[in-house]
Amino acid sequence: MNLDDKTFIIFLASIIGTTLISLIYTFFLKGQLNKLKVGNSKIEEISSYIKEGTLAFIKREYRIIAVFVIATGVLLALLGFIPALRNAEGVGWRSALCFIVGASFSGLAGFVGMLAGVKANSLTTSAANTSGMSKALKMAFSGGAVVGLSVAGFGLFGLTSSMLVLYLTTKNLVLVSQIVIGYGLGASFVALFARVGGGIYTKAADVGADLVGKIEVGIPEDDPRNPAVIADNVGDNVGDIAGMGSDLLESYAGSIISALTLGISTTIYQGTNAALFPLLIAALGIVATIISIAIIRMREWREPQKALNISTYIANFIVLVSALAFSLIILKSYRPFLTILVGLVIGVLIGIIAEYYTSDKYKPVKEVAFESNTGHATNVIAGYAVGMRSTAITIIVLALGVIFAYLLEGMYGIGLAAIGMLSTVGITVAVDAYGPISDNAGGIAQMANLDDNVREITDKLDSVGNTTAAVGKGFCIGAAVLTSLALFVSYAFSTNLTAINVLEPLVILGILIGGMVPFLFTSLVINSVGRAANKMIDEVRRQFKEDPKIMEGTSKPDYAKCVDISTRAALKEMIIPAIIAVTLPIIIGFVFGTKALGGLLVGGLVSAAMLAIFMANSG
Repeated sequence: MNLDDKTFIIFLASIIGTTLISLIYTFFLKGQLNKLKVGNSKIEEISSYIKEGTLAFIKREYRIIAVFVIATGVLLALLGFIPALRNAEGVGWRSALCFIVGASFSGLAGFVGMLAGVKANSLTTSAANTSGMSKALKMAFSGGAVVGLSVAGFGLFGLTSSMLVLYLTTKNLVLVSQIVIGYGLGASFVALFARVGGGIYTKAADVGADLVGKIEVGIPEDDPRNPAVIADNVGDNVGDIAGMGSDLLESYAGSIISALTLGISTTIYQGTNAALFPLLIAALGIVATIISIAIIRMREWREPQKALNISTYIANFIVLVSALAFSLIILKSYRPFLTILVGLVIGVLIGIIAEYYTSDKYKPVKEVAFESNTGHATNVIAGYAVGMRSTAITIIVLALGVIFAYLLEGMYGIGLAAIGMLSTVGITVAVDAYGPISDNAGGIAQMANLDDNVREITDKLDSVGNTTAAVGKGFCIGAAVLTSLALFVSYAFSTNLTAINVLEPLVILGILIGGMVPFLFTSLVINSVGRAANKMIDEVRRQFKEDPKIMEGTSKPDYAKCVDISTRAALKEMIIPAIIAVTLPIIIGFVFGTKALGGLLVGGLVSAAMLAIFMANSG
């Protein structure tokens, strides 16, 4: 039975209410963190440097992003006045507004999460210093929880609110699904800039700090005498918290949009029911995340890995049980539930695979370590081989997942599998953000010259954080691949592209260019990191040379100068790669048509998936 307008609107309003509750809980957790006092002047001083550098970067980055967002929004609005494009999806003034809303909520989620992460850094160090492992774990996890709930809460709130307003004004669900594509585009736009800019900043600071500090002058990592040490810690916040959050919010929004679009146009189910189901699963994921976070925070935990694993298991279990109920109630079938299960299984398996190839507990990393006995060259060769090998099982899991989802529910099933994988994005991001928070806590402990037992606690937290970070990267890649595939299917249906003939010259052109783009993009970003790192290295060397008292510990390095160098370089270098990524598909589509663009998307998806898995695991 198809839901009537009134019932559909009530459901949308209920989902918005759920997201508002999650955001209230988010700011409650953030408020609790803000109320807590560090109680150590040295920790507070170091934390103030990190916060100042983080805010300086993010404000300047967001100003640049805002210019591009407004310009692109105006362009989308103007394109709607061109007769040939008047009925095209994703253009027009309403799509432009959705684009700006999506970009705004993506940026807001990253900003709120980053502020919580900065605060949690110092609180985790302080807790390790005064209260031990359990309290330190709670502080790090609470900071990650704010990041995760910000991503899920702001992402779903903005999307569902946009849908409600559009549905109330148009009463046309097909039109609504076409317009909210702009929301996903806006979130994707910010994610691109945030990931690239934050990534360049992070690696430039990391390379500069380690190359000169650890290798050339022989001081430990996170030593307060290193001029680039604050920039290195700032990088963890802007890249691994704000950037990662925006990245997963983009995949989260994209998966929902693609699933509801496919639900309206390709399923045997009634339009409103099929469109509502993915939104309900996303809302259930937020509820599951809140319950999971609350349970973990209520108990005392001695083993970080156990606490993080249990939080994930609780959230997944709640989503599965609820998804079965809603699948039977809303769609009168168990098959949509099975596609959600497929997505969850893919997410879990990709996490296990990423951990296997990146953890020192298992054979691949031990192989690389063994090859290091004979020098740098064999170490690099082994690392490359392991990274390439890791693509095989990951891609097989994704491919099998897509096949099972398609057999269950056709094209709609692919979208639902992406929803299943990202339904617990809140807890996934929370666990992932725990990593950089713990890493920074250890750095602060080192810079504050705290006791060895404090560093032991933060090192244990950080070792678990390294694993969660690797798993998080794998999850990001898997989510992006599955969401991109679902969005590609949506594109094919919207353009009546029922098949792609690979023998057509325009399709071949698109596939070849699409396969090339990820390598070109990667090359540009790596060169950007290299140029930014060179500037950082020169500055660190200059400070050590001009002020020998820095090494003696009697003179304070100029941390702000290094932060400024990394900030300027990252903001300058992120623009060209981002512009290429945004404009090239538009050019191909306008010049060569929909078939060439379809080929571009296929080639880019396959190439980017392989390259991303290889680089994440070998690195």
